[in-house]
Amino acid sequence: MAERSFKSEVQHLRIPAGETFRGEGILAITKALLENGVGYVGGYQGAPISHLMDVLSDAQDILSDLEIRFEANASEAAAAAMLAASINYPIRGAVTFKSVVGTNVASDALSNLASAGVTGGALIIVGEDYGEGSSIMQERSHAFAMKSQIWLLDPRPNLPSMVQAVRHGFELSEASNTPVMLELRIRACHVHGAFTTRANTPPPMTVADALKNPTRKTDRIVLPPALFYHEQEKIAERWPAAVQFILDNRLNEHFGPETDAETGKIGIITQGGMYNTVLRALQRLGLADIHGTSRIPLYVLNVTYPLIDSEFLQFCTGKDAVLVVEEGQPDFIEQAFAAMLYKAGQTVTLTGKDYLPRAGEYTGAAMYQGITNFLRDHAIDLLSDADRAPNTDAPDPAIAALTKTLPQRPPGFCTGCPERPIFAALKMVQEELGPHQITGDIGCHLFSTQPPFEIGGSTMGYGLGPASNAAFDAGGATRPISILGDGGFWHNGLTSSIGNAVYNRSDGLTVIVDNYYSAATGGQDLLSSRADNETKATNNSIAGAIRGVGVDWIRQIDRTYDVPKLRDTLREALTTDAPGPKVVIAASECMLNRQRRERPIRQQAIKAGQRQVVPRFGVDEDVCTGDHACMRLSGCPSLGLKHTGDPLRDDPVAHIDQTCVGCGNCGEVADAAVLCPSFYQADRVHNPGWLERRINGMRKSVITWLQQRRDRKWGRTA
Repeated sequence: MAERSFKSEVQHLRIPAGETFRGEGILAITKALLENGVGYVGGYQGAPISHLMDVLSDAQDILSDLEIRFEANASEAAAAAMLAASINYPIRGAVTFKSVVGTNVASDALSNLASAGVTGGALIIVGEDYGEGSSIMQERSHAFAMKSQIWLLDPRPNLPSMVQAVRHGFELSEASNTPVMLELRIRACHVHGAFTTRANTPPPMTVADALKNPTRKTDRIVLPPALFYHEQEKIAERWPAAVQFILDNRLNEHFGPETDAETGKIGIITQGGMYNTVLRALQRLGLADIHGTSRIPLYVLNVTYPLIDSEFLQFCTGKDAVLVVEEGQPDFIEQAFAAMLYKAGQTVTLTGKDYLPRAGEYTGAAMYQGITNFLRDHAIDLLSDADRAPNTDAPDPAIAALTKTLPQRPPGFCTGCPERPIFAALKMVQEELGPHQITGDIGCHLFSTQPPFEIGGSTMGYGLGPASNAAFDAGGATRPISILGDGGFWHNGLTSSIGNAVYNRSDGLTVIVDNYYSAATGGQDLLSSRADNETKATNNSIAGAIRGVGVDWIRQIDRTYDVPKLRDTLREALTTDAPGPKVVIAASECMLNRQRRERPIRQQAIKAGQRQVVPRFGVDEDVCTGDHACMRLSGCPSLGLKHTGDPLRDDPVAHIDQTCVGCGNCGEVADAAVLCPSFYQADRVHNPGWLERRINGMRKSVITWLQQRRDRKWGRTA
């Protein structure tokens, strides 16, 4: 069950030629694939392109009508390997995944693909998730494109440019026999707009057609002596062909004046994906209008690799200074342009990261300040009097003080998350047995490294939690503990982590967090999902797979909210004398997906007059001592503090707010840790029966009588 459904939106993918398509970037990219005769598509979900996989999944009827093969791949490596179909056959293929971690996983297949070259167009759509909002390490796709000599497109973030980039990407790939990367930043993926459609086109050759006439070319296989020729072919044939295609089709764009003596002395070169931010900064400086007309010459790199010497040098002709806007580090583009100027003997001042941040996301504020400083030094006459003066305003002391006192807001588990009790139980076991060496893994469970649990000290890659603990599995005083999610397990963990542990006769404990979905990427189904999927095989057993590779000690818990059982099972795993790896599978459905599934059904039933019971939990203010240990072992967002208003009680008590989903974790933790009996469950009954209403009326009467009796008694005592 994906984070959201695109069932209604995908119907717009059938719009015929000449119509106006309106929607967000992900849908536009999908429409462009259909318009350009793609023969097969695949990928692995991950921000910011998770929705592209969701759209493709929801559009399988449309894909089938066009005889397009769609594969929801088990990993990015599997997705990239699909592109092998374009090596020997003139079939266009496209795959998508998150960069840079997805590109890392896919690197083996991509390197071989780049070496062999392609006959049909091969397009790799990578979602660039960069900056403070990113969930991954701060690296760029650019380095991989350079390493393997895969051409890299970075289109302006508007729908017409992105749709055109898909078409040009396929054509560039075929013209140069080279795979092409199409980089989409998070804003491009979700930008809204419109473009004029072309007709959806079935692939000239389908994968079914290729199967009827198998073809192979020995010189395309990456083995000596062919692989030595591949390296020469990249430089002698593919690169020149790519450059010529880029020039002939004017993939890179120029905006602004070309001969204006006033502004022609300076220029700005920008990645296509940075165009909107650059233009907005110029608008704020009065150097561009709302229609995009710039008074500053702009050279927009919709292709950031390869760079075109002749285009760049022509742009620099007659200019005194040029600013390169290149998000991220290292500054590959700026360095390449500097080398071009040096070889050409030109003396143009080339600037970039001396005005703009050397690392990090280029936000609107950073861009505005960087371009302003560049213009102050090289074209101050273009600036208004207000912008000419350096910014000498001292920071507001109140704001400065606020940044020191406000705590950071690291990511955390959702309300009712079934993974929270796993780490509460693990924390209890460590309090009993002492601290253990623990590694995390990619996924929601990595939030356990944050307060209140603070469990786990590293993460090395999707499915590599147990493998990253292998060095510690040496029979020490305590067993190492590794965390592995169900998504990571099927992605890479079964072989690289569990198989590795079996082969090396490891003695450590692996806790597999099974929440039924690839929850961290949007709740997509995977092999062990409990739901029935019309197009995919689900309900495959994690325990069965583990047992199949040789693990003997396996315990499965199908309700993670049972904290005492979890605690006892983890203690057993850490103290047993049984040899070999130990695996505890802790399974409960992701609460977000569960709520998405159950709430509409419950609301519909309530409207229909059917009886529905909704559990809620609370804290008895009179019983709560204000110890707050429950929070240190739970951390649920719905569990906070509340002042009672009692002048005799200074400390606030625990309080559960209206966002509670009734999972019961807080009460389970309190009971398992022998904390206090202040937690209670209250069931809210919608559409109660006549007997329930009568009993409720009697209860209210008795309670009212008892309250009045107490008030009278207190009044007499006073």
